[in-house]
Amino acid sequence: MATYNEQLQKLWHQYNLLHGGGPETPRAVVEWALDLGLLTLPELDPVQVLAGDMSRALREEYATDTAGRRYRVNHAVRITKNGVQFALWSELPNAPRAYMQKAFAQRRKQIVGDCVQLKVDVDVYNDNHRDQPPLQMVFDFSDDVAEAMVMMAPNNTDDQAA
Repeated sequence: MATYNEQLQKLWHQYNLLHGGGPETPRAVVEWALDLGLLTLPELDPVQVLAGDMSRALREEYATDTAGRRYRVNHAVRITKNGVQFALWSELPNAPRAYMQKAFAQRRKQIVGDCVQLKVDVDVYNDNHRDQPPLQMVFDFSDDVAEAMVMMAPNNTDDQAA
């Protein structure tokens, strides 16, 4: 039996086949599938919905330290217990060193995974469009990070950066 994600992917592909395959919003595809009875609204656990909202809110909280640096306040570590994966959250200023090492390592691994997938996606696109100059990706982010750090510096304005 197909997983829930596989079912949604199948609906996405059906929609694209019937509607020309152009860019579209997931909402439009969901509304189409609901109208045709191909999808039903889920029964929601309100506590789980609120927990998801809490996670998003924690992820989006930033503060500024005494040096004027804007930092993410809350950090997650994914763990698996009894076969169930979930995230533990902690505030950066109060988190134990070992916890933050794990949180930072997991975030770095996510970034590397995103870069690997982006490289594969670009390579596949280029292979399917050999009649065009290949799209190029640079995966050395040193200059990008340095430039962003300058832009984030306290008292930096667009005039100073120009």
